[in-house]
Amino acid sequence: MRSSTGTGTVPRERGRVTGGVGDSARRPDGAPKVDGSFAFSSDLWADDMLWGRTLRSPHPSARIRSVDVERARRIDGVVAVVTADDVPGSPCFGLEHRDQPVFAHDVVRFHGEPVAAVAAVHPEIAARACEAIEVDYAELDPLLDPEAAIDADPIHPDGNVVRHLRIRHGDVDAGGDVTVEGTYELGMQDQAFMGPESGLAIPDDAGGVDLYISTQWLHVDRDQVAACLGLPTEQVRLTLSGVGGAFGAREDVSLQVHVCLLALRTGRPVKMLYSREESFLGHVHRHPGRLWYRHHATADGDLVKVEARIVLDGGAYASSSSAVIANASCFAAGPYRMPNATVDGYVVRTNNPPCGAMRGFGAVQACFGYEAQMDKLAAALGVDPVELRLRNALAPGDSLITGQVIRGTAPVREVIEAARAHPLPPDPDGRPEVLLPGGTGLTASRGDVRRGVGFAVGFKNVAYSEGFDDYATASVRLEEGVDGEPVATVHSAAAEVGQGLVTLAQQVVRTELGVERVILRPADTSIGSAGSSSASRQAWMTGGAVQAACNAVKETLLRRVAGAHGVDVEGARRQLLVVRDGWVTHVEGDLRLSLVEALDGRPVEQVSVYRHAPTTPLDPDGQGDAHVAFVFAAHRAVVDVDQELGLIRVLQVATGQDVGRALNPVQVTGQIEGGIAQGVGLAVMEEVVMDDGRVRNASFVDYLIPTALDMPEVAATLVEQPEPGAPFGAKGVGEPPTISSTAAVVAAVRDATGLELRRVPIRPEHIALAAGSGADGT
Repeated sequence: MRSSTGTGTVPRERGRVTGGVGDSARRPDGAPKVDGSFAFSSDLWADDMLWGRTLRSPHPSARIRSVDVERARRIDGVVAVVTADDVPGSPCFGLEHRDQPVFAHDVVRFHGEPVAAVAAVHPEIAARACEAIEVDYAELDPLLDPEAAIDADPIHPDGNVVRHLRIRHGDVDAGGDVTVEGTYELGMQDQAFMGPESGLAIPDDAGGVDLYISTQWLHVDRDQVAACLGLPTEQVRLTLSGVGGAFGAREDVSLQVHVCLLALRTGRPVKMLYSREESFLGHVHRHPGRLWYRHHATADGDLVKVEARIVLDGGAYASSSSAVIANASCFAAGPYRMPNATVDGYVVRTNNPPCGAMRGFGAVQACFGYEAQMDKLAAALGVDPVELRLRNALAPGDSLITGQVIRGTAPVREVIEAARAHPLPPDPDGRPEVLLPGGTGLTASRGDVRRGVGFAVGFKNVAYSEGFDDYATASVRLEEGVDGEPVATVHSAAAEVGQGLVTLAQQVVRTELGVERVILRPADTSIGSAGSSSASRQAWMTGGAVQAACNAVKETLLRRVAGAHGVDVEGARRQLLVVRDGWVTHVEGDLRLSLVEALDGRPVEQVSVYRHAPTTPLDPDGQGDAHVAFVFAAHRAVVDVDQELGLIRVLQVATGQDVGRALNPVQVTGQIEGGIAQGVGLAVMEEVVMDDGRVRNASFVDYLIPTALDMPEVAATLVEQPEPGAPFGAKGVGEPPTISSTAAVVAAVRDATGLELRRVPIRPEHIALAAGSGADGT
């Protein structure tokens, strides 16, 4: 895989200390992860440790007549068996709504729902004990169709419709000279992180518990675990363990309550480690979706109105579905001026597996629909698809369909032009046969290979929305190290899930304090919340909290120096003393102290809480300033397609991405490459296959993800326009690569085949069986 990166001309802040903001500083966890010495949560171990295991329902919908655990308890080596009757606190948990049982009691609502858990001296004994538990099920007909679920009898006490978001903007009766319509569908995508769920719970002598866990949000996990255990939060302490990827799937509780309950019941440390199959059953996935669109435009190509109905399948429980459908609905028109809109977004409960956060968070589903529509509209108007997008591109000062005016940066034209400017790959005639569709299978005939080029643009919000009190906490301690040099220590509860936040925290401190050596304390709940590592928010939020803590350290230190040296720094003279490049200096005098001299043996530590600008809830018509900022990206995909066999090779994905300011260009490029990999996967191979409510491909043998051999060349341009109000002007970069790359790849396959291809992932039969038959590929 090759990548080329272009950057803008934002000046870099450089001083004596390197590795600050704007540099491609090395990750502190990079080498250990490469050489195998990094400890992931699955590597955890404790003396006298037991192994936990969960019994799960084999049915998507059933009543539980009885649960008999006596045979399991009698197995030698089994120490505890727990069911719903053993949960001492709240019987349910949930990220936004506590609607999901710790263990199913009267009814199971999805394939894989936990029914009981076991602790034993060996994992194989724990597995045997689960097999020995006798559950008498009365199977029920599962509710699997999300459209039908809207009006069907409820499968949950809270009803089937988790949220219906209604957006009415402008003149709902407006029409245009040209109208195009389409229906689109997306399958269920898994986050496919490398490290399956795992954690270690250690009970204390006072009835509390310490949990070492791979997660995205320590404090919300703690609050849910404490509620279910019936304990005050101070008796449940969480520490982040090494996280082997997340992408949204670790936002929800999985094994946390189970492993803590077993530890408290046995009085011994308990470790749980999911198999890959159990991981597929034990975490949320990307929402499958069905989207209907109608676009209206003038004969000149100006967008007039969008009509949309979006139905997402949330599965059995709510998770973060309310926020996901909000994103899908709010961004349903795409990054384009749209004066009028009628959008109805639904997310519903079914007896399919629960769905929740995944990279792109609702924006991926909407983008697949509206970008297909933009290509249809361009064809109906007889104009170039890219020019149509440029003509209607949002800019600062424009309004979204929620009525919110874009106050920050919106380089939509710039990202489109950047993606288009990358050179196209060479024609397939000169390519080795192993690089044709089908690869080393050598199945492709050059005469059957068709080249296609597709374009797509996407956007979404940064950070939390709709009035949520979004904040992050961080502490910074500055002191003299044992070597006589200054050292700074950062403490935050923000989860490093692979995105490089640990690198960024060090860069911020180096920039603000001029300190070379920056130590990172383990993330845990002994400090205030940093929020979730999701919504492309941690660079902004925790980066802002660390910056604020650094500023508070500087303020304290400067007041200390001013008092010691008789410098008046009050009122208008406040800025006469500064910390610059690791020195305290007087801008009008000759006072110059090293940080160690300024500290004079007394450390300085400050804790800061950072909040972004407030947002507001949406009103009944879906209008309001619900989001703090927006991030944009454009993708151009090039594919070769073997029409006879329906095989696809994605050759290149070129992108222009709005990054605000690139705080670490190499890490930004890595995020772009990884996000595009998941976008390509959803386009051509990734889907959790459901059969009558049961997962049929819960393994990486049958759930296909792109390998290095499947990855295209990635050509990336970072479009830098610093965002007002954001720390260092940076925006989050993790999600945009996934949002429109899927739509771009599908557009390229449509270009190569002439098929409509209304569903992703595209399967070989969608092309091979449709070619020459007159079908549309769906």
